[in-house]
Amino acid sequence: MSTTALKPHQKELFGQPIGLYILFLTEMWERFSYYGMRALLVLYMTTQTIGDDRGAGLGWTSKEALALYGWYTMLVYVMSIPGGMIADKLIGQKKAVLFGAIILCLGHGVLVLTDIWAFYTGLGLVILGVGLLKPNISTMVGGLYKEGDIRRDKGFSIFYIGINLGSLLATMIVGLVVAEWGWHAGFGLAGIVMLLGLINYVAGQKYLTQVGNFEPPKKDDPNEISYGKLYGKLFSSPTQLVFAGILLLISAFGWYNLGWGYGLLFVFLTAVISLLMMIYKELDTQVFKDRFMVLLLSFIMVIVFWGAFEQAGGLMNLYTESKIDRVLFGWEIPTVMFQSLNAGFIILFATVVASIWAKRKLKGKEASSLFKMALGIIIMGFGFLFMVFAAMEFEKSGTSSMIWLVLAYLFHTIGELCLSPVALSFITKLTPVKYASLMMGVYFAATGLGSKVAGIVGESASEFGEYTIFLGILVFTVVIGSLFILILKPLKRLTHGAEDNERMMHTDEAEGFELADN
Repeated sequence: MSTTALKPHQKELFGQPIGLYILFLTEMWERFSYYGMRALLVLYMTTQTIGDDRGAGLGWTSKEALALYGWYTMLVYVMSIPGGMIADKLIGQKKAVLFGAIILCLGHGVLVLTDIWAFYTGLGLVILGVGLLKPNISTMVGGLYKEGDIRRDKGFSIFYIGINLGSLLATMIVGLVVAEWGWHAGFGLAGIVMLLGLINYVAGQKYLTQVGNFEPPKKDDPNEISYGKLYGKLFSSPTQLVFAGILLLISAFGWYNLGWGYGLLFVFLTAVISLLMMIYKELDTQVFKDRFMVLLLSFIMVIVFWGAFEQAGGLMNLYTESKIDRVLFGWEIPTVMFQSLNAGFIILFATVVASIWAKRKLKGKEASSLFKMALGIIIMGFGFLFMVFAAMEFEKSGTSSMIWLVLAYLFHTIGELCLSPVALSFITKLTPVKYASLMMGVYFAATGLGSKVAGIVGESASEFGEYTIFLGILVFTVVIGSLFILILKPLKRLTHGAEDNERMMHTDEAEGFELADN
């Protein structure tokens, strides 16, 4: 079939569907807005109310700032679960992304205001917007490819470059904007670029006609699920009901001893775990059940990875501000700009790493998603070895060289490339189609839990010191990654060949397929 005969959604660019690049640009601008604000958040909260050259901050302690940072970054991703449900049941992924982008524009716009109510309101709107957009745009990327299409992993890696190009631009530009015009100018810039993302997404709809559409449930549709019915069946499932009851007791304990915030978090997790237990029970073949269990186990790696990695926006950000020698050729580099290292390294190495794994797979060498994820945790963990060296140098000389920070971000980046885009692709391979958006939401919720863990770990640095925290993260991540490599073979057996027989396909072959459903 000639190229001119292809419909817009069937057209390709550089061997990938054009729709991928529409989603790439939308996500790039959304991530610019998110990472630009993320880079500023802790620094803004800890800047004294009398201000400095960047203007007045909130004057919070590091512990207070890291606590809110942990809650905020967690909720941003935990909201992906209701965001996925809304898309599945009410509006479809395509409209969910649209509404999420609009809410994000409003949230970043409110953050321009200097009042404390605007600060909390803006964060709340950003949380809601990301919850709608983030899981559903990733699901749409998976929907561009048919099951078994080897281009899927590379497509997600290209998509991941969009995420990090946005992050790179944000952390390079926002820091300079804040230095020149103040904190709230930086927040405002995030809103402007989010508006660009919204415009791009609306303009590119003709390339996305076959993905993300909401289809009203058909009577007796085997792919249709009712979350209400699943929860109702919990009461006729003694084992699951007892386990849910135990989790509710733990939630009550958490509410009483740790405060209402943790109590609500535990109640939410109880609801999610109960739903997952019932989904597992409802799966009608052992193959689906085994794959579902492997997917849930892989989320442990996700939580561990982001619990360590998200120190970048919290503890490592504060460490850079106060203890790293940031002067280069007589110019003091803004703290925010160091976070561009991660994004810059990803843009340099993303396609290289993806190609290496693809070649290994075609040669029959070990290149399973589980192996990549476990190895990614270990590599990222070794990045904290350089932060240990930085802390040791500070103890001796009263300052730390920026080279330790650069090397840490390099190792963190290589580890991230082994885990994050792979994990997104892995979900689309193992998840039954009717649970697609929900499980993508659970993945991002696991990312959010990791971010909350990062906040808790970062807070403890005020008691135990950075050296102890960095060393502890190094040891823990290497141990967890190594354990998953040790049990790799039985885990791969439980996937029942979900990643076998992958091959090169083209867009016209993929038409009409959302996600792998077997």
